Amino acid sequence: MIDFDYEALRSIGLNNTIISRLAEAPAGKLYRITEYQRDRITLHDGSTEIHARALPRLLVETPLCVGDWVVAERNSFDEVWISHRLSPMNQFARADAPPIASNIDTALLVMGLDGDFNLRRIERYLALAAAAEVTPLVILSKPDLCVDADGHVAALTKRLPSGTQFLLVNGTDRESIAQLAPWLGAGQTICLLGSSGAGKSTLTNALAGAVQETGGVRRTDHRGRHTTTARSMHLCPSGACIIDTPGLRSLSPESLSSAFDDIESLAAGCQFRDCRHEGEPGCAVVGHVDPDRLHNFHKLQREVRRNQQTALERIAERQKWKVVLRSAAVRSRLKRG
Repeated sequence: MIDFDYEALRSIGLNNTIISRLAEAPAGKLYRITEYQRDRITLHDGSTEIHARALPRLLVETPLCVGDWVVAERNSFDEVWISHRLSPMNQFARADAPPIASNIDTALLVMGLDGDFNLRRIERYLALAAAAEVTPLVILSKPDLCVDADGHVAALTKRLPSGTQFLLVNGTDRESIAQLAPWLGAGQTICLLGSSGAGKSTLTNALAGAVQETGGVRRTDHRGRHTTTARSMHLCPSGACIIDTPGLRSLSPESLSSAFDDIESLAAGCQFRDCRHEGEPGCAVVGHVDPDRLHNFHKLQREVRRNQQTALERIAERQKWKVVLRSAAVRSRLKRG
């Protein structure tokens, strides 16, 4: 029998979808993982936090991450052991690593309006949100440090698919932060994604009152100093849960199609089915999509192909290119005599 307090757990994100999956779980007590590190797992039961360890067989079968709902039991030595993980509603994961966060309602994609502003990067994060089937909300942070915020907003509006929601939020201003209230309802789980130095930890501190280290950015490139190195979940006074993460990179084919659906739609009108949109005759994409956006699409396509390769396929491809480069070098020497 599963032991859980519905009212208490609802405050940290328990919903009917998760409850419907309790039938698959063994006896024990229901918890949510709020912090996961190599040597420590922190669980929350809606009122208190405890430290626990996972059974080795469980870690072999399914990697754990922050946001997971798990069943745990206390043994005769007063040790808490996790024995089961409930199937998540969704999760952020890299193709080459364990999942980073699960059971998310909204992804806040944070990008600074200082030197951090990068349209290609935000397209990447939109693709990751699409792959996880999580609703995205773009947060343009540090508007007080930008001399041309309107220009950046115009570029974002022109570049991203219609319907993409975004807000200008100053993480140090209460009135500005209040704009996020509709996404911070009781029981909602928010996950922050963004580059180091974008302002994720500052935003987390403002929303949850969490004591997380924040740091400045380098003057040369406005990049952060990686003050967030672990994933952790924090509770807001509003009843929402916030998961701060160091960041994500890897993509899948599905995420790419969702984030670049405008290119996918135009491609249906290309003369050739295998058109790569790189200058082929009858291409319906080139000339109708921002050149830089199309360049980013091709770049991310290559990344997806690399992610899908096995180790042996990567080795074979490297060998192939070594042969090609050596042949080119030989031809160059012959031409020079």
